[in-house]
Amino acid sequence: MSALTRDRATSYREGIEVEFPVAAATKIYAGSMVCVNAAGYAAPAADTSGYRFVGIAMEQVDNSSGADGAEMLRLRRTGVFEFDAAALTQAMVGDVMYAADDQTFANTTGVTNHIKVGTLAKYVSTTKGWIDIAR
Repeated sequence: MSALTRDRATSYREGIEVEFPVAAATKIYAGSMVCVNAAGYAAPAADTSGYRFVGIAMEQVDNSSGADGAEMLRLRRTGVFEFDAAALTQAMVGDVMYAADDQTFANTTGVTNHIKVGTLAKYVSTTKGWIDIAR
């Protein structure tokens, strides 16, 4: 590798919506939280070791009978989204939140692997809130 010695035409996109290959034997629902597994394939968010949160599914993709990467998923990587939550309080606004499953987030209580999904942007109730998934 070497440093540039002339101008470069660099491809650009906003990066708000991106595509990810979906894991084998996996169905992801529109509007769900999505992680990538240890192999880098999209899977429903879960409190699972080796998972990393990547965004919110913009569509349903059914790769139930496909191999890794046989289907692609379009998702949003930034924004503020309303989801179910576990035991929220108003005092948690601004706190980091973690995936409990593909539709539920929580603070550190009730999760083991601490898959960060964002920060609590707005408290709605003890079981619902708006989460800012910005990186």
